[in-house]
Amino acid sequence: MDVALVTVGDELLAGETENTNATWLAQRLAAAGARVTRILTVPDEEGVIADAVSRFHDSFDAVVVTGGIGGTPDDVTKAAVARAFGRDLVVPDDVRAHLEAKAERFADDNPEMVDRYEMDLDLDAWAAIPEGAEPLLTDESFAAGCVVEGVYVLPGIPEELRAMFATVADDFGGDRTTETIHTPAPEGAVVAQITEARERFGVAVGSYPRKDGTPGRVTVTGDDPDRVRAATDWLRERIETVE
Repeated sequence: MDVALVTVGDELLAGETENTNATWLAQRLAAAGARVTRILTVPDEEGVIADAVSRFHDSFDAVVVTGGIGGTPDDVTKAAVARAFGRDLVVPDDVRAHLEAKAERFADDNPEMVDRYEMDLDLDAWAAIPEGAEPLLTDESFAAGCVVEGVYVLPGIPEELRAMFATVADDFGGDRTTETIHTPAPEGAVVAQITEARERFGVAVGSYPRKDGTPGRVTVTGDDPDRVRAATDWLRERIETVE
């Protein structure tokens, strides 16, 4: 399963916020056996997001889009996804009712905050999704996410993202598997072995250098677990390893 990630946010491009969502999602998808081959960060611009979603939808089995799904003026992701598919944004009655009840519970639980600040919650914006999309709702997020034709639209706040991804995690999978060897050897000392392992076993082998006192890593990845295991065993016999 080939997956592309699109992370949305001006703050990501400005370096004001670290893009931990992309790393977290890539790790979870890889662990599930899927293969992430594109990670793209785009600004909060409807046309740019729509173009990226349209292109990736045509090329990948699934696209995960994160960020920009709230109810403020710069949250344009859901409108952009609707645009990518030529659909209207709609507000399903059940989704709006869910968020209205959530807002009422929030007000009951936080009376001092409600009294102190004038809350301007556009529930229609929070509840809107592209027409025909499957809504995604969690207790952690006010905004509704959604799934439309293999495009998964999730929040940008990490805690909300992780909770909502859990509701669709079983949709992602594949035969991709990876094994890792740790080695104190410098990269230049394992080039020949990596090259031969790739050719001999038909697997992908990556080398990642030592950093901050930690050993280097050699990773073996492929769609056939037996080949991956065989290549890993072969490499272990030919390069210095540490636990």
